[in-house]
Amino acid sequence: MKILVINCGSSSLKYQLIDMENEGVLAIGLCERIGIAGSKLTHKSEGNEDLVVEKEMPNHTVAIKLVLDALVDPKYGVIKDTSEISAVGHRVLHAGTIYSDSIVVNEDVKKVIRDCFDLGPLHNPANLMGIEACEEAVPGVPNVAVFDTSFGMGMPDKAGMYAIPYEYYEKYSIRRYGFHGTSHKFVSNEALTYCDLDHKNGKVIVCHLGNGASISASIGGKCVDTSMGLTPLEGLIMGTRSGDIDPAVVQFICNKEGKSVNEVLDILNKKSGILGMSGGISSDFRDVQKAQGEGNHLADIAIQAFIYRVAKYIGSYVAAMNGVDAIVFTAGVGENDKPIRGAVCEYLGYLGISIDAEANKARGKRVMISTPESKVKVCVIPTNEELAIARETKALV
Repeated sequence: MKILVINCGSSSLKYQLIDMENEGVLAIGLCERIGIAGSKLTHKSEGNEDLVVEKEMPNHTVAIKLVLDALVDPKYGVIKDTSEISAVGHRVLHAGTIYSDSIVVNEDVKKVIRDCFDLGPLHNPANLMGIEACEEAVPGVPNVAVFDTSFGMGMPDKAGMYAIPYEYYEKYSIRRYGFHGTSHKFVSNEALTYCDLDHKNGKVIVCHLGNGASISASIGGKCVDTSMGLTPLEGLIMGTRSGDIDPAVVQFICNKEGKSVNEVLDILNKKSGILGMSGGISSDFRDVQKAQGEGNHLADIAIQAFIYRVAKYIGSYVAAMNGVDAIVFTAGVGENDKPIRGAVCEYLGYLGISIDAEANKARGKRVMISTPESKVKVCVIPTNEELAIARETKALV
């Protein structure tokens, strides 16, 4: 069985074709600047040179067609015909409270995704475009929606509900959903095996740290709490997102600057976080760390604040679970940034954590970075959302 995994952004489309017999990646690629001048597809497959196609992609339907053409290309392709694709798995951001588990797409599922545009305005429209483009390009092939909120939807009400009038939950489904759910589910379950924990009671904290960042707590792979909320804006400081903030700040800036709520939320989503705190240096952690090393005070504050917020969330989740067996770092920063991993763990000495400095030098691979004497296991497990989506898709079709 070969499954095509699609992850659509508003102007991008990432894809992988996975052979589920051995879970090997046959091809991987990216369509950039969809709907924008200068569109480009980059297609990679083992044993072949990269295929780069510079062709205008006015919409996702055209992008999907180019992807399928690349997959069957006589020189660069990995399949002879699109009939070899058994199903398409899609990352979908939000389904509100209607769907939490992955589901084969039908008209009702598409309606729910469309109805949740206001909950995921940057992602849901693109996710739906990707589904409909695949329906048009490979008719009859089942499409599966794998929701980014599915993991967080499993948290108990005491963690999931906001302390606002209950009528707003009843009317508008306003609650905490959590995001990066596919990553958190995959990594937390991998950690149970890798760290040799009880698969029913193992307590795991996953730190998904990248330009977008979130933390989850789980017991036996089931979500107890997660840092993102109704939207991905809540929680940790991120590349451009503010994370947790006093809601009154929005009103204060509106009044002082004469801006609308939407304008201020745009600032909190796109111009804040590491970018905003560093005085506009960059949203890329590497750039800000370079400035930090050169003595830039604002860069130092931004990096230190990020580390502090991560450590603070870990501490709160240790309390929520009354303990922790393993702490896992994943995603771009978590998998590759040894100074940030080390600095976070320096806050956690009270847990009896001891880090192996040599092991912590590892980048982008599965490794135990705590010492054998450490009372809590600390490791790096690279996330693989595409494989997780493929597994969910295979189970349904």
